[in-house]
Amino acid sequence: MPRTPRRLALTVALFAAVCAAIAGFGGVIAAAEPAATYTQFTSAQRDEIVAIIRAAMKQDPSILRDAVAALQADESRNEASNQASLIAKLAPELFRQDGDPMLGRPDAKVTVVEFSDVRCPYCRRMLPVLADLLRTNKDVRIVYKDMPVLGPGSVLGARAELAAQRQDGYEKLHQALMTGSNQITEDVIKAESIKAGLDWSRLRADMDRPDILARINANLALAHQLDLKGTPAYVVGDTLLPGAVELSELQNAVNAARAAN
Repeated sequence: MPRTPRRLALTVALFAAVCAAIAGFGGVIAAAEPAATYTQFTSAQRDEIVAIIRAAMKQDPSILRDAVAALQADESRNEASNQASLIAKLAPELFRQDGDPMLGRPDAKVTVVEFSDVRCPYCRRMLPVLADLLRTNKDVRIVYKDMPVLGPGSVLGARAELAAQRQDGYEKLHQALMTGSNQITEDVIKAESIKAGLDWSRLRADMDRPDILARINANLALAHQLDLKGTPAYVVGDTLLPGAVELSELQNAVNAARAAN
């Protein structure tokens, strides 16, 4: 099969990793120039290099495993670096957006940004995890980014939560909706808001405010920039944690962000 530029790049990268793994094996490898010049070798030289690599891998098959692991580790480092740069660029919208609902002290040292959908079962599973994180880390706050991606009920729930924020009731309604039925309707929202002590008539009117829809759209746009594939997702410091994660993983990210401040 002809080598595409991507296939050639991967071949050269893997060749470099294999060369590193068998450094010193054979005169040609020891004397070879960097792998980036591999295509500049003559056909005979390339054949000799390939023969040496094949012989080495037959003698010790773990060489290929180590080479692939080294290549994957390098790709992971590059991805983490690119991700950190993107988060730094989006930091004002992520961590310091005026009016975002939050839980915890406003002056907390570490911010955990949660992208969630009120109907998402994995987001619901994270409720006690986040509660544990806040209970054991007094210098952490949660910033909520409603990201309704599971249909009209999700959008309705997000609008209701943000409307409840205007009565200082975001967290009350958020907890109620996230722990109740995931079939969210206006009747469900009405019942839960009244139970939470909110003014239903005011909340229902506020749900139609254009600034609430604008905030939801801004959250969705931000999620798109971060290339989020679903909910939940967490941004802590310069780290993105996609999906439902263990408390220990969140704690490690908080510790790293705390140390970086």
